[in-house]
Amino acid sequence: MSKILVMTDLHLTEPPETIIGLDPGARLAEGLAHAARHHPDADRLILTGDLTHHGRAAQYTRLAALLADLPWPVTLMIGNHDQRGPFRAAFPKAAVDADGHVQSIIDLPDIRLICLDTVDEEARVAHSGRLCPARMDWLQAALDTAPDHGAIVFMHHPPVDTGFTGMDDIGLSNQAEIRAAMQAHPRLRHVFAGHVHRTISASMGRVPVAIFKGTCHQMPMCLGEADHSLSVDEPAAYGIIIAGPSDVVVHSEDFTLPHQATQSF
Repeated sequence: MSKILVMTDLHLTEPPETIIGLDPGARLAEGLAHAARHHPDADRLILTGDLTHHGRAAQYTRLAALLADLPWPVTLMIGNHDQRGPFRAAFPKAAVDADGHVQSIIDLPDIRLICLDTVDEEARVAHSGRLCPARMDWLQAALDTAPDHGAIVFMHHPPVDTGFTGMDDIGLSNQAEIRAAMQAHPRLRHVFAGHVHRTISASMGRVPVAIFKGTCHQMPMCLGEADHSLSVDEPAAYGIIIAGPSDVVVHSEDFTLPHQATQSF
């Protein structure tokens, strides 16, 4: 069995800047410490984008310091709040494809991990995402060459509408094309995303989809609301995926909840 940790929507700022009074860096440090304490045996940590709030060099520098000396390898992805240039300057060893997109393939014994770059720097709608033809071809090849035990996909923008109108409006501009490619592939077992700042379970035809909360602020439960900038101080979280040759199990850990001692009934 493989254990993968997922953190998303970090939104790092430069002190003293905060988001609704929260310091995203302090929240991330708390989450990383919690995960290292409880899941040192994880095979990998994946950060699924919106690493920073503005894509500034200083924000990536702060992130690099927070990611030092962790017990697991880390895969970095970007989201709509990130900028490829400053990101790649700060993380020159981060995996990219032949066209410079921040995406990669990691083969674990039980599963293939496919990490996609959904950022659209020429988006007609600000903060929306897209997979261009080159990235669509890359995804198809990554799925086609996956081992018999299959693959799971990580992406920042989810491939489904969630009912949060404002967030859906800044989703994937070619969502139908992406869905068709994913739903048709027999080796795709699960899709994971962020962007919405909520814990959401969904299905894309036969393919299950899980969306994780962020490590800082969350989207309030306001289905149908057109404003995508709303934020609330609800518990921050990270995801825990346990993948075997036949099953994928998904957990969400609200790491900012007060610690409570456990006891047997």
